Amino acid sequence: MKSYKFKIRGHEYEVEINNVEGNLFDIDVNGTSYKVELDREVSKTKTPTLVRKVVPTHKTIKKKVGNSIIKVKCPLPGNIMTIFVKVGDRISKGDKLLVYEAMKMENQIVAEKDGTISSIKVNVGDSVLQDDVLLEMK
Repeated sequence: MKSYKFKIRGHEYEVEINNVEGNLFDIDVNGTSYKVELDREVSKTKTPTLVRKVVPTHKTIKKKVGNSIIKVKCPLPGNIMTIFVKVGDRISKGDKLLVYEAMKMENQIVAEKDGTISSIKVNVGDSVLQDDVLLEMK
């Protein structure tokens, strides 16, 4: 049950609530039992139960054997400012591919893995949308 400590005019009281039925309470005050009636019934709180949707698990990426094409997509809408690569260039993980402006900020797209540029789908000055393919690499 619930226990409380009260201090009234310098005197300390330890109150323990043993049972509650509507507006009737069985309590112990400093070891002495009392039956107390409240003027109004205590409303019970209705705490909502949160039910969460099942979170989908990440799909595993299946690697294809052979020369698979990797599409580099634009993460945010913006404008292409600079392209650092040409078709046929060999690139390493972390190399700069291009710079584009999105939300008044310059953003760099870097290679996530080693490969060769197979095609460039944009030009300097082009406006791109989210998920547009910027370039392809093998």
